[in-house]
Amino acid sequence: MWYRALCVALCALSVGFLVYQGPELPESALGFLSASLHHLQGAPSIEQVLASTWDAVIVAPSRQWRKVAVGVNACVDVVVSGVQLLQALGLAPAQGKDHKVLHSEQDLMETFVHFMERGAAAERFFSEKHIFQQIAKAASQYPGAEHYVGGNAALIGQKLASNPNLTVLLCGPIGPKLHELLDERIAVPPASLQEVDEFHLILEFKAGENWGAVHAHTANRFIFSHDKSNGVMNMLEMFVSSLENFQPDLVVLSGLHMMEGQSQEMREKRLREAVISLSDIPIDIPVHLELASMVDHDLMRNIMYQQVFPLLNSIGLNEQELLFISQSASGPHSYLASWNGVPDVGMVSDIIYWILKEHGMTKEGKGSGLTRIPSTRWPTIYWRLWMALGETK
Repeated sequence: MWYRALCVALCALSVGFLVYQGPELPESALGFLSASLHHLQGAPSIEQVLASTWDAVIVAPSRQWRKVAVGVNACVDVVVSGVQLLQALGLAPAQGKDHKVLHSEQDLMETFVHFMERGAAAERFFSEKHIFQQIAKAASQYPGAEHYVGGNAALIGQKLASNPNLTVLLCGPIGPKLHELLDERIAVPPASLQEVDEFHLILEFKAGENWGAVHAHTANRFIFSHDKSNGVMNMLEMFVSSLENFQPDLVVLSGLHMMEGQSQEMREKRLREAVISLSDIPIDIPVHLELASMVDHDLMRNIMYQQVFPLLNSIGLNEQELLFISQSASGPHSYLASWNGVPDVGMVSDIIYWILKEHGMTKEGKGSGLTRIPSTRWPTIYWRLWMALGETK
């Protein structure tokens, strides 16, 4: 491949030099050189060779799963235009500010503006129940509002249920609307059912959309909720206890990020209890953790180094969460407050390599973090990537 590329370059230089030195060069000589160059140009490009190599390397897994247990965050997503909803609430755009927890409509507007002008995704907890219920009612009744299965666990379960060869168990706070939206093939334990749904509001903005002086360079979404059931992961113990009867081939866990709306004391308590519960999962059952938008660096550090990561086989995250991991552990490019639009590929690669190096498992089976049979799935807003952490050198 490199030989042909070099020959193409040399031939091109030679033709250019000869024409420059002898404009009257015989047409037959020029024709011969041109034909040779054309022949070499027919060789596969570097991109084509790389693509062919990946096609040869990426093969179907030898182990086929038949039963997958998913938990524990589930809700109803209400999707609506962020600008239109905020306008309907009587809010006008002002200076953006990132509030870690939302306490008012003003906090909501400022935080939405902060991320809209950066084209970034984010998720926040709304502390005031009554105000949130009013906003949720307005969003749900707004013309064009759409209702979907929400919560990473429920979404993953819904996607897996589309495979006719899989049996899926979903544990989480499932109200009547969510139960109606779920695929009928998903098994839901009776203890997961509750009388009232948990609603998450998803405020979307489009690429190029303007709100006053605020301009969105890229499309994205801002999510917020007042979700106490998912916030304390109250279905986790029931989820783990159901595994004994269900006997899954794979466990998918999500919802740790929802604990950010709780007090520091409550977060630490529930994380310790989560670790105890997860430790009861047999070592031969792979455990995947799906991350989501977070703002608490201490919680992320605890998940990474002290408690949860050593119990996992894989993690899933997008580019915002990738940067947040680096920020929490002083990794590469942790000085960045956020990505400004589409992330720089080189910076992303640096962080991915750092995760592979710091949390992968060596050939000797040793690792500082993901120590079971780890890998990392990266479903980014802009592209998708799977990082295998099986062996690091």
